[in-house]
Order: sequence, then structure tokens, then C-alpha cells
Amino acid sequence: MSDHYVKVKVQLEQMKSEQEGTEREAAAEEEALLTPSPGSVSPVAAANITAGGRRDAVRSSAAGSRHRSKSRGKNGALDRNACSTGITQDTNPVQGPIETTAGKMTNRNSSEQMLQIKGTGKVLQGKNETNGTTVSNHRSKDQHTKDDGNKLVKRRKPVTVDTSKAKTSLEALKVSIKQLKWKEFPLGRRVACDIYWHGVSFHDNENIVSGQVNKFPGMIEMLRKINLSRAVRTMQELFPDEYNFYPRSWILPEEFQLFSTQIRLAKDSDSSLKPTFIVKPDGGSQGDGIYLIRDPSDLRAMAGAHSKHAVVQEYIQKPLLIDKLKFDIRLYVLIRSLEPLEIYIAKEGLSRFCTEPYQEPSQKNLNQVFMHLTNYSLNVHSGNFVHSDSTNTGSKRTFSSILYRLASKGVDIKKVWSDIISLVIKTVIALVPELKVYYQADIPPGKPGPTCFQILGFDILLMKNLKPVLLEVNANPSMRIEHEQEVSPGVFEYVPSPVDEEVKVGVIRDTLRLVDPGQRRPSHPMSLPLGNSSELQEDILEAGSPDKAEPGDGVLVENSLPSLCLKQVFPKYTKQFNYLRTVERIAALFIRFLGVKGTMRMGPTGFRTFIRNCKLSGSSLSMASVDILYIDITRRWAGMVSDSREAGMGLQAFVEAFFYLAQRRFKGLPLREQVVSLLGVCEAQLEGVEEKRSLCTKTPAEKRTVQGTAHPLALPTLPQLSSPAIVHKLPNYRLHQTLRPTLKGNVEN
Repeated sequence: MSDHYVKVKVQLEQMKSEQEGTEREAAAEEEALLTPSPGSVSPVAAANITAGGRRDAVRSSAAGSRHRSKSRGKNGALDRNACSTGITQDTNPVQGPIETTAGKMTNRNSSEQMLQIKGTGKVLQGKNETNGTTVSNHRSKDQHTKDDGNKLVKRRKPVTVDTSKAKTSLEALKVSIKQLKWKEFPLGRRVACDIYWHGVSFHDNENIVSGQVNKFPGMIEMLRKINLSRAVRTMQELFPDEYNFYPRSWILPEEFQLFSTQIRLAKDSDSSLKPTFIVKPDGGSQGDGIYLIRDPSDLRAMAGAHSKHAVVQEYIQKPLLIDKLKFDIRLYVLIRSLEPLEIYIAKEGLSRFCTEPYQEPSQKNLNQVFMHLTNYSLNVHSGNFVHSDSTNTGSKRTFSSILYRLASKGVDIKKVWSDIISLVIKTVIALVPELKVYYQADIPPGKPGPTCFQILGFDILLMKNLKPVLLEVNANPSMRIEHEQEVSPGVFEYVPSPVDEEVKVGVIRDTLRLVDPGQRRPSHPMSLPLGNSSELQEDILEAGSPDKAEPGDGVLVENSLPSLCLKQVFPKYTKQFNYLRTVERIAALFIRFLGVKGTMRMGPTGFRTFIRNCKLSGSSLSMASVDILYIDITRRWAGMVSDSREAGMGLQAFVEAFFYLAQRRFKGLPLREQVVSLLGVCEAQLEGVEEKRSLCTKTPAEKRTVQGTAHPLALPTLPQLSSPAIVHKLPNYRLHQTLRPTLKGNVEN
């Protein structure tokens, strides 16, 4: 027996003895770390495998024995006659049956490595290791050879998903991964995964430096009732007509006196007025702590409720009814990225019904939650709740079933969809500025970290006139595809929910397809109209029905999968909504002058630098006045936001200060025009600073070349403007190019 044979036999016996490890983790990691063969395996390279290399393989195999799985094949035997010819390692990670030296076909899921015997076309089975983790290597029967059987076809490595933190969305996620034929790691993984699916927060796993995470930093904080109301209220100040889909709100306890005064004055002017209000705790969920009131004094009677952080909103008294029942709509919205902003809306959603016939609120029925509140977690405890296997009956139905029913009555459901899409885009635009601040705090530019995406749950109510109203947005919408049901007296268990499975599995599966790291991301169409456009309305009408994948969706649809249920709405319709991104421009200034990477608060030095660099100070605004403005606004916001991470001026406080400066500089204009004008001043000044810096870094020859060349973006010279009132009539993107000298003169004046 030759030394060569002995060494190979020892290696294979060692591998076999180490197969009694933990099967589950190794089996999950087997195919995830596969490395495709870059080309053909030459006989010369095969003959050059040395005994020292084989000894290294044995030692590497022993070092990773804790992460091995049992072999499901029994093909460790060695062909004695072939040993003298030499062996090569086949590392191509394809699946399929393989032929052993005995001429038998092995299981295609075997965890053993194949060793190809030079000159015979036969293979041996062994193991290979990468970073201490077992890697399975298989030869596929569909990998054809051209000449000598050594050149193999390269196949794509499966996408890996860490589901160890998925919590309640786990079942739907498992189904989605199985449909995609990806690799799931239910217990986590020592090496990086492509996608991490968290159940609650971006911070569920603190040690992620690559890949993609299904949560954005700060999303939970931004979608609390108070912060959402503040973000929308800021947009209502600038664009009152565009943001009239959110009910009038007051924040408790800071605005309790304002709330009381306004309601008292309204009742004094109209004695027949009997408004109803709904009180929502700031951190509440699943309907917990929500109640209705008719008068501000009722807050005091609720065991000190007025002293707790909550939002009071006008109650929608005339909702659209189906079968005399009030209902709301849960739509799933994917934010694929913040920069550039990408928004997708699921073409199918859920309609959740109350379980008692609706009556307008009165003092007698205020406490009947099954009549007024549509929360599933509340109504499921009602004796009238109906679990149904049908999508168009029961207490939870598909949204498309409601649309078809409305269409049968002559309702223009195209316009309903168009209004809902408009509501979603505008709401996300309101959230983006502060989300960007959170994002740069957790993942500063230049720091290793993952990219993020997130599925949000929009709760929308249709009024009797079919106008959509935003109730709230959920950072962690329920993705359960089963519900608890009493199967026998006193015995409860989870049973499948066909309606939930139809909607939620599609949303998760197609979200994964959109964020697949192996997919190409083509450019998006940027200029389709919204509203009266029949093209858009036809585009979004197909809720709940198959749709052809579009280039803008960024997904290569496989034949075995249904078409995407997620429809891109931004940047697809960006021209119709880009003008609303004013606060986002203010946030860019805020982030620029934060000073320290990773912080969320602007200190006094940063604020002074902002004023100085934008040349906003002068005879009418001294730097001492700037310091007083900073202290006054920062102190007031510190009292309103008690759970802030650090001291200093947050984004909302900075926005208030910016509004104040705009009103002071451009008196007599509407607030929106004042803010846009001041933004033009700031951006023009900062662009000038950047140009000076770039010139300082150029050589004298480069400077002469730049001075003798017309700017490629130069626009025709405008006549001198004597008043800033004309500035706001120009497109925002032109301000910094055409009006720099004029604006500079106005600032100095």
C-alpha cells in the first residue's frame, strides 16, 4: 500500500469520524458558503496537490468538527486502482446526483466533498472547509463538459437570510424564503449574511457591518404618535392643502391648554357643535389605551390621563360603511432606500371591520370599542368576530374585495387608489428628513454598516365621500399568517389564516426579491403624472391581481414565481411630489453643520457656524441675538422631548429656528415662500464656499482653464431684482445658479 493511498485513506476516515457534530447549523451553512469554480480543472493542476496540502486539509477539517453534519451518503470508499493517478478537488457548488467510483448515484444534498480522480472521470467524496465551516461540494448531472469533462457551468450562489430575530413574522418569512429557494439561517451565522430580518428594531443585532437589514434606525421613534403628528404638522404649515388628509391633532400634555381653549371657543361660536375626539397614548399599540371624549374636561376624569404623553385627534364621524360596519384599510408600504428615496406600495391590503353596527358617537356609546375602533387586536375578542376562509367575507377581508364591491356600485376606484398613493408618498416625505438624521447617527458616512429597507403598515380610513384619512403608521405591522382560535372548549391553538397568508407572504416575498443583492437595479422612470392620469390609474387599479414585472421594479422575475405585488410609486412620480421636499433640504443643512459624525444634536458652535457661513447675520441680527435664539428654542424643545439622546438642538428645533429666520428675512410673504427663499440664500452661499475651496486646490494652469470656460450649467442672465418677492416665483433648483449676486445684495441690504 503506497504512502499516497494511506494518506488519502486517513483523510477520509478522519472526515467520516467527525460527521457526528451538530447537524442543523452545518446543514444550513453547507450550501451558503459555496464558491463556484472559476473555470476548468486542468490535469496538471490536479497532479500538483501535495501531501502537505492534504495534511492541511485534515487539520482544517478537525478544527471545524463542531460545525459538521452527518453525511447522508455512504460513498467514502476509495477506488484503489485510481489512487495512483492523483486527485483533484472539485469545488463547484452545484447540486444534483453524482457518480461515485463504484458507479452509484449519491444523494444530491450530501455534505461530502467530491475528489475527482485524474484520467478516470470518477469522483471521491470528502469535505472542504472555509473559515471553520463545512462546505458541501457537489457535481450536478446537468453540468455538461465540452472536451474532457473538466469545464463546469457556473451557477449563482443562493442568497442567505438570517431569521434569528424575526419574531412574529417568522412563519411568513420561512414560506417566502422557501418559495425563493434561498438559504435560511434560523440560529444566526458566524459569517455575514446577505439579509438580516429583525422583528422589532434596527438594533436587534448590534454587530452587523454589511448586508441589508429590514429596519431603519429611528423608525420606531419617528412613528410614535407624537413624532408622527409633529412631522405632519410641520408639513401642514408649509403645504396646508396637500396635507389635509391627517386629522387635526393636539399633543398632550404640552398643548392641553391650547386644546381646551380652541374647543371652548368653537362651542361658544356654535352651540350645536358636538365634536368627538379620540385619545391615543404616544407609545400605545394594538388599540391599547385608546378612548373617546366629547369635552377636554373628560381628560381630567381619566385617572390623570391629561398628564401622560398622548395625542388627541378629531374623530371622523362619517366613515364609509360596508354592511353597516365601520372598517379601515391596512396597506403595506416598502421603503427600499432613503437616498435615493424609493417607495413601493402593495397592490393588495387588508380591510379590518368593527364587529358592531356603527352609530355616530354619543355620550351613551363612547365606550363601545367594537363599534368605534377597527383594531383587529380588540375586535377579535368580540363574540361577533367572524374568521373566514374567504377573502371577501368575515371580519378581515382583502382590500381588493372592497374595491370590487365599490366598483359594482359605480364608485371611481381609480381615483380612490390615486388619492391613497398620494397620501402615502406625502406621509413618507414628511418622515424622511428626521430618518436621515437617525441614519447618519447610526451609520455615519465612511463607517462600515448595512443598508436598510423597511415594510410599514399604513392604517387608512375612507370617509363617506371616499376621501382617505391617515389614522397612523406602524413601524412593526403584524405579519402573522395564523390566528388564535378555540378549537374545543377552553383549548386554543394557532390555525392558518388564508386572508393573512395571501397578502403578507406576497409582501415579504416580493420585498426580498426587490432587495436581492444579486439583482440589477435599473434607472427608474421619473416623470409620470399623478391624479387625473389614466395611465397611473390603470397602473394601480390591478390590486390583488397578477401584474407583469416592469423594468422599474428592478427584479428579474423567475418563471416559478408570481409577478410582483409591490408597485413602485417613487421616484416613479417624483415630478409631482418633489416640491414637497422642502424640509428635507433644511435637514441637509442641519446634518452639514452637526460637526461631529454620529451625533443628532447641533451645539451652539454648529449653529453659529451655520449662520456665519450662510451670511445670515447682520445689523438686524447680531451674533448675540443668534445665541439667544439658540438657547430659547433648545430649552423649550428639551422640555417637550424628554427622552432625547443628548443635549443640543434637534432637527425639529432647527426647523423652527429656520422658519423664524425666514420670516424675519422675507417679511410679507407666505411661510412657504419665505422658507424657499431662505433656502436659496443658504444653498447659494454654501455653493460659493465650495467653489472657492475647489479653486484653492487647483494649480495655476487649472485655474486659468476654469476661468476661460463657460459653466456647463450656466443659465441666461436675469435682470437685476430689486425685491426678494420675485425670488420665490422661480424654480428652486435655479436659485443657486442665477440669483447668487442678487440674493447676496439683498442679504447685505
